[in-house]
Amino acid sequence: MVPAGLLTMKLWVVLLLAVLCSELQMGCCQGVKRKKDVEESRGRRVRVRQPAQNDRKGKSQSLLTRVLDKGRFQHLAQTTLLTPGRKMELRCKGSSIGWSYPSNLDTFSDSRLSIKQSDKYSQLILTSPSAADTGSYSCWVIVCDGAECQRDQDRTYTSYIYFPDKDHLFVPSAIHFEIVYLHPDRPAVVPCRVTEPRAEVSLHREVPPEEITTNTTQVTYDPTRGFVLQQPRPEHQGVFYCKAVSKDTPQVSTKYQLLYVEVPSGPPFVSLGASSGTLGDNVNVTCTVLGDPEVEVSFSWSYPGQDQRPVHIQSSWRLVTRGMGHTTRLSQSVLTLEDIETIDFGDYICKAKNPYGETIVATKINSA
Repeated sequence: MVPAGLLTMKLWVVLLLAVLCSELQMGCCQGVKRKKDVEESRGRRVRVRQPAQNDRKGKSQSLLTRVLDKGRFQHLAQTTLLTPGRKMELRCKGSSIGWSYPSNLDTFSDSRLSIKQSDKYSQLILTSPSAADTGSYSCWVIVCDGAECQRDQDRTYTSYIYFPDKDHLFVPSAIHFEIVYLHPDRPAVVPCRVTEPRAEVSLHREVPPEEITTNTTQVTYDPTRGFVLQQPRPEHQGVFYCKAVSKDTPQVSTKYQLLYVEVPSGPPFVSLGASSGTLGDNVNVTCTVLGDPEVEVSFSWSYPGQDQRPVHIQSSWRLVTRGMGHTTRLSQSVLTLEDIETIDFGDYICKAKNPYGETIVATKINSA
């Protein structure tokens, strides 16, 4: 018979061994579980991070796309080369979209161009595009606050599209002799744009014949704009043309007359004069403005016999050279009175207006 003390000791040993085995099993299971959790956690982090990258990429992509065959789409880059003669279809996502495109498509109300707006996108279609349609195509989202709508600058997308044509290396123009005004306070552009961005282009003076050296400071070339004169000077005046070479085939652009301008921007500078006359004479009142050749001037008149006496008003403008070869726009409005009467004596007021403001001057016609 086993003594009671020995039996008790054996029971304690068995109990301790059981507890120890249980702890070891729990530790192994926990180790396996932690390893599995880490792996799953790592897997989850990979799966969560990837869509975030795709989302950021999607936001940076342009909303301006080109429709390809079989319903495929192509996001347009800053510059794009397309085949002339093949229909171009562009789309811009949004329920309210604005567009801009080369001005020649507007000038002649070109029937080849159509724009349609649907619920989710706007569609621009140009059939039979040619070299003349080379230029900048843009779309933008229109945002409205009540009745006021404006262009969203943060959602504006542009691509300069070339339609290469070996017979027309320069973008064709309806004007065969263009005037370029040179202002001392801003760059001037000789707009000989090309349809083939890889063509070699140079700028030439006609008389005396010479090629103008281009560099990165004074004269630069941009195929989407032409030659840029950073700081125009009087010696840049004259007749110029551009020459392009592609695959050893040279072509010459239209000619450009460069005129130097040195007129400050602002409201019109006006002078007013009248010829003297007595009863029964014919009298001319002349309103004259000297200003920037590119700035148009409009005239309006007030005079004593207004709405009672017939008068003849004729407005005109021309370019004149003043001083050191500076070119100025001379605008005039002439009011003519025939067979002057007593009612015609008094103040004649001329109002000249341009985009910068208006100027009012007056002169008096008295009886002799």
